[in-house]
Amino acid sequence: MKHAQQIPEALSDWLTLQALQPLLLRLLALCDDAGFYIVDREQGVIHWSRGAVRLTGLAASEIIGRPCPQEYAISAAVDHQKQLIKSAQADGSLHELEKITQVLYDSVDVFAGGLGLLLPVSAQAAKRPAADKLLISEPESQGFHGLLSRSPAMQAVFQIIENAAETEATVLVRGESGSGKELVAKAIHDLSARRAAPFLAINCAALSSSLLDSELFGHVRGAFTGAVKDHRGLFQRAHGGTLFLDEVAELPLELQAKLLRVIQERNFIPVGGDRSIAVDVRIVAATHRSLREEVKLGHFREDLMYRLRVVPIFIPPLRERREDIALLIWHFIQQHNAANFRKIEKIDPQAMRALLDYAWPGNIRELHNVVEYAFAVGRGTTLRGSELPPEFREPWRSLEAHVVQNAPLSVEEESAAICQALAQSHGKVSQAAAALGMSRATFWRKRKVYGV
Repeated sequence: MKHAQQIPEALSDWLTLQALQPLLLRLLALCDDAGFYIVDREQGVIHWSRGAVRLTGLAASEIIGRPCPQEYAISAAVDHQKQLIKSAQADGSLHELEKITQVLYDSVDVFAGGLGLLLPVSAQAAKRPAADKLLISEPESQGFHGLLSRSPAMQAVFQIIENAAETEATVLVRGESGSGKELVAKAIHDLSARRAAPFLAINCAALSSSLLDSELFGHVRGAFTGAVKDHRGLFQRAHGGTLFLDEVAELPLELQAKLLRVIQERNFIPVGGDRSIAVDVRIVAATHRSLREEVKLGHFREDLMYRLRVVPIFIPPLRERREDIALLIWHFIQQHNAANFRKIEKIDPQAMRALLDYAWPGNIRELHNVVEYAFAVGRGTTLRGSELPPEFREPWRSLEAHVVQNAPLSVEEESAAICQALAQSHGKVSQAAAALGMSRATFWRKRKVYGV
């Protein structure tokens, strides 16, 4: 289960011998003098201690069984939060309290409520500078230069980024479409000594060979029809900074030779030019393909591959770091909530289960688009399953088309189909396998292979 803390062996053994309900009741009694409270998945108050009554002026009979007041509500978007709040007393005065909250999740990682603790702010703490109070009210950061993750695999990526940024080494970022490769490149630039110089980016798959040549290396007046003046290319404009080459595997072979020269000699000749231009640019390249495989196929120069992948960084796809799905969903929801068009405060459990079970072949970009779609088509404060895109409600249509046409599915398509079939069948394996035309044994084997 997500977010569970590591329990010491001695405590784990002791807990197995306890009747948990009486133990919980005794713990609640022990905490009764503290400002302790509990809310359920609907933000309804189910426990309100005597300490909470004393600190807030709200009687337990007035609040238990009712929606939690906004100032004491527990955000489903942030696991653990510290915050300074103002509490209105019965006499009309305002007291400053520190609110500490912890989110709880059920067995399928859906928001199940939370625990809250209220502490009086001492006179000394109340005199803290406004900047300190702002820091207390901010949720614990799980971001790294625009990259948001609580996954251990991504924490390792963050460390490589920090280490690589201290050097001038060329970096190759590999990851699926939508996984955040450009954000990695920008983080490397922002952490490097080149941060004050330009960061420029280009998609090598987006332009024809001739246009890409001109865009990268520039051209001189009269180099070709329409070249009415000199044009400074990206290498020249990025001098002193960083150039991000996305989808570098798509670079034509003739341009690969020019790129190799820039890396080795630190100079280049513009299209139609007759003299070289010295340049100081750090290159961060990215691809969703294996450059080694492209070399074997004769599509990519081996010497250039080694020059580009001095420091290789691999970004795990979203389906391999499922602990990030809910975090990212709520991050994008908060972004759209700020636009004041619609405010989503909770997600229907069935919708959240579908979101968590989905394979996300388009990774974070697709997840953002799904949230944007829900804001566009839905209304109200709850995100419901009916507000998700059609592929969440009709997961097998594309698969059936492949079966009819005897067309093979890609790994991403089959993995996504399995996840969506499980979501549609509410986890019933036999039903999901039958919908995909597989035996239970084949279904289990493929789940193991894809890690879903």
